[in-house]
Amino acid sequence: MDILVGLMISAIMLIYSVINSIFIGIPLTLCLFVFCFIAYKRGYSFKEIIKIAYSGGEKSLIVGQILLLIGMVTASWMTSGTVEGMVYYGIKFMNPRFFILYTYIICTMVSYIMGTGFGTVGTIGLSFMCIAKIGNINPNIVAGAIVSGAYFGDRCSPMSSSANLISNLTDTEIYTNIKNMLKTTIIPFILCVFIYFLLSFKYPLDLVEKGINEEILKYFNISIIVLLPAILIFTLSLFKVNVKKSMLFSIVLSFFISYFYQNVGVKKFLYYLIFGYKIPDNTFLSSIIKGGGIVSMLGAMYITFISCALAGVLEGTNLLSNVHKFLRNVNSRYGIFFCTIIFSIITAAFGANQSIAIVLTIQLMSDSYKRMNLDKYQFALDIENTAVVISPLIPWNISGLIPAVTLGVSSIKYIPYAFYIYLVPIVNLIYLVLMDFYHKRFNKKRTSF
Repeated sequence: MDILVGLMISAIMLIYSVINSIFIGIPLTLCLFVFCFIAYKRGYSFKEIIKIAYSGGEKSLIVGQILLLIGMVTASWMTSGTVEGMVYYGIKFMNPRFFILYTYIICTMVSYIMGTGFGTVGTIGLSFMCIAKIGNINPNIVAGAIVSGAYFGDRCSPMSSSANLISNLTDTEIYTNIKNMLKTTIIPFILCVFIYFLLSFKYPLDLVEKGINEEILKYFNISIIVLLPAILIFTLSLFKVNVKKSMLFSIVLSFFISYFYQNVGVKKFLYYLIFGYKIPDNTFLSSIIKGGGIVSMLGAMYITFISCALAGVLEGTNLLSNVHKFLRNVNSRYGIFFCTIIFSIITAAFGANQSIAIVLTIQLMSDSYKRMNLDKYQFALDIENTAVVISPLIPWNISGLIPAVTLGVSSIKYIPYAFYIYLVPIVNLIYLVLMDFYHKRFNKKRTSF
């Protein structure tokens, strides 16, 4: 009963904060105190609880490193002219009527190559967002298309950390999992192409008589040289170089381009890395091409630490151990998948981290899949179709929060336009319901003869 009350209180605080644009770190901290108190009432000492919470928070350090690198990559790419170069060539060669569709498809391809949603958002995604702001398109729609494309690869790329994590935890072969995932992604992908095609026609880029490229050329030297940091990171991804190393190499290359090609001094470059980039003059570009830096990621890093500490308390004190009693009554294929969706939402909301949601959902659901004689590949596929894509649907989960921070949009406002990440579980649930209905009807006909 105390767990249910804790979950309800936490849900109210989190939802209230999102609706009222309150920094999500505050309710998450309060949630942590709530569950620490519940653990204390159940017999855990304060020393044990603090140790468990800190141990969970330590898991955020790897994510924190990526966040810092994303902030520095964003600032360095703006300083070197990489983002501006992508905007320049994008405006020059891209059909304005298909911009949103282009955004989705290109982000899909890049994410599959890179294997990371964050990396896709922080590189090519950022450039598309700059073009969208210049072209007077609702940034939330474009952010939704970027995130949809980003999580295509985050879900089913062979280099995806989530795909490899699930493969290891379920003892399955990753390329078999990818083959299964690609089969279940066909309909969601096609639906997304159709939706973004319609949105592209409704919201075309407005670039008439703006002189954007001329304005860019006033502040930056633009040529193929400025695209090298982006080309480098994509090339290294093809050779399966760790994304953190790829980002670091890209930052170093951006520095040399900034120094020798854009005439930016060392001190100014370091300042931008820490505090974010900003065009010195007050022009319409200065309100669009800005941001990044280490400081911009500090809030997200705090949220990541607290959410990991909260997940550590939930896992380390076995506060969710009674969930198995509820699952004993589930006896259908679509029913078990629906339960996986529900628990993915819960773990994504209270773990606030994709990896934690994956780990906790696998722990909670594994016995039920064994009880129903579903093989490990079906289990792995269901986790890919739920926990992986549901995490970015939670506004305070770092899977949705970091793209929002990087792109400069509200995490709750872009989600309705990120069609891919909720079409995947919905389409697969409908398929399983129809298959169950078909089998039941077929079996009835067979027994009637």
